[in-house]
Amino acid sequence: MTEPLATKMRPQTLESFVGQEHLVGPNRPLRVAIEKGHRFSFILWGPPGSGKTTLARLYSKSIKGDLYELSAVSAGKDDIRKIVETGSIFPKIVFLDEIHRFNKSQQDFLLPYVESGEITLIGATTENPSFEVIAPLLSRCRVFVLNEHDPKNMTAIIKRTGYRMGKEAVDWLVNMANGDARQALTVLESAKQLYGNITVSSLQNALQSKFLRYDKKGEEHYNIISAYIKSLRASQPDAALYYLARMIDAGEDPKFIARRMVIFASEDIGNSQPTALVVANEVFRAVEIIGLPEAQINLAHGTVYLANANKDRSSYEAYFKALDDVKKYGNLPIPLKIRNAPTNLMKDLNYGKGYEQYTSDDFLPEKIKGKKYLKKPIKNSIKS
Repeated sequence: MTEPLATKMRPQTLESFVGQEHLVGPNRPLRVAIEKGHRFSFILWGPPGSGKTTLARLYSKSIKGDLYELSAVSAGKDDIRKIVETGSIFPKIVFLDEIHRFNKSQQDFLLPYVESGEITLIGATTENPSFEVIAPLLSRCRVFVLNEHDPKNMTAIIKRTGYRMGKEAVDWLVNMANGDARQALTVLESAKQLYGNITVSSLQNALQSKFLRYDKKGEEHYNIISAYIKSLRASQPDAALYYLARMIDAGEDPKFIARRMVIFASEDIGNSQPTALVVANEVFRAVEIIGLPEAQINLAHGTVYLANANKDRSSYEAYFKALDDVKKYGNLPIPLKIRNAPTNLMKDLNYGKGYEQYTSDDFLPEKIKGKKYLKKPIKNSIKS
């Protein structure tokens, strides 16, 4: 079987690796770790096609370990158990792609092996590990943030293929891939195989697949989540359910949807129906614990609830008005009577003097006294 172009082009040394200079440039942390063979667990957080798998393989080679590559989409506890029980004298390195897909129970199972050093974990994720990885496991791993490839690096990667093409085709491919080297090489290879020559037209024709149309960084991804949120905001549960189904059917990460629901509950519903935040958080927790396919029922439940809820953006808008004043005026002096007074000197300087717990006195700094950020909440006229 012929190797895909993206696989054949994968760098085998740091010298041939393009991009991520902040991690693998001279004296940068991952370069030092690879060159000196330091053994530790870490997580690579970055967009698709930014080099996470390549860096994991280069690191594994540097410490002369046995590399076990798993995808959290299909792997489970049994796979981890088999690796641990493997009687190898070399360090066991587990590269867990899409680690954000491991649920809490699976991560808990992984934790003691990472803690004891029985395995060295390299996690890869496109999602913020602060939200996706349990705190005990995250605290035992360093996190390295990868950036999408800039146009200069993307051009260099494309030209390394040796395929003949004009500048217009290169520029189109760089713009289309949006920093994803793997996607650029996949489309390039398809155009070459299908049409023989590489032009803007042949590249456009090659870009015909469900996966690419709903790439997690692509336009369709943002169009559908935007349509979903706007449908919730307009209290249209039928439209919201339709866009929810579109996202799930296309393979969207359910936790991405659930996180947007949590944000929406405070941003658009707020104090008009405070239980919305409780419901949204419980949907997120259900998604985290149960996972697909069953969790789509929880997502649908939460979607209908949020769409039918009264809407009130007053807290959201008030906060950002306050933030504007923070940025405009800087650190305004806090009124003395509401300052903390833990020492006698501070008390002598009248810190805390005259403070009353229940008072109508304005506690804002002198320069912005009387400022009102919070308007009276306006409820949605649509009945829930």
